[in-house]
Amino acid sequence: MSKTLFISDLHLSAERSDIAQCFFNFMEHEAPGCDALYILGDLFEVWIGDDHNTPFSQQVAQAIAKVANSTEVFFIHGNRDFAVRQGFAKRCNMKLLPEQFVIDLYGRKTLISHGDELCTKDIEYMKFRKKARGWWWPKLMLAIPLRLRIKMAHKGRKISKKNQLTLSEEIMDVTQSEVESAMLHFDVKLFIHGHTHRPNIHNFTLNYQAVQRIVLGDWYSQGSILIANADSLSLETRRF
Repeated sequence: MSKTLFISDLHLSAERSDIAQCFFNFMEHEAPGCDALYILGDLFEVWIGDDHNTPFSQQVAQAIAKVANSTEVFFIHGNRDFAVRQGFAKRCNMKLLPEQFVIDLYGRKTLISHGDELCTKDIEYMKFRKKARGWWWPKLMLAIPLRLRIKMAHKGRKISKKNQLTLSEEIMDVTQSEVESAMLHFDVKLFIHGHTHRPNIHNFTLNYQAVQRIVLGDWYSQGSILIANADSLSLETRRF
């Protein structure tokens, strides 16, 4: 049966071999031959530029490129890997998409995104996001020597983890009005995203119509996949 796969928030790194092995198994045994694979952001724990070409990033690129021989692979930037550019995309043979994009999912007009743009209650992050997704800040950062960027990235992750401990669950979750606004703007009844690490299928009513928001899970303790076909949508997990 034809199927389309969605994953996000893998946070791949050489330090987490359990996550990496689950990803490589998925890419070898499940992804090839499907109609499409959508990677909805945060493929990596951190991405400091396409010029940071490590043995691990090469292994990931090779795994994606191998799948791309039989399956279209699409990528939407996350908050951890917004610096991915065409250089890495070409190595993976995957297509970069805008941060919000509408696809035809077996006859269902569907909006997809990473999802961080929906978390508007996290004021400090939204300020950073506006800067990071602009045109000047990424150019400035990528102009900094690679060695210094690596140090800055490690420092930034420590600060981010510390700050997250003080944020409430409500702040880190999506703002429902932003979800509804996006779905109305794109005129869709199905919205698929990641980012919040709260896998679930939310059913609600919008303009007197039944709609769905599907949240993909993270890969910190298990693999998480959304499998879509013409008849069903299934959130599934894979053990490490």
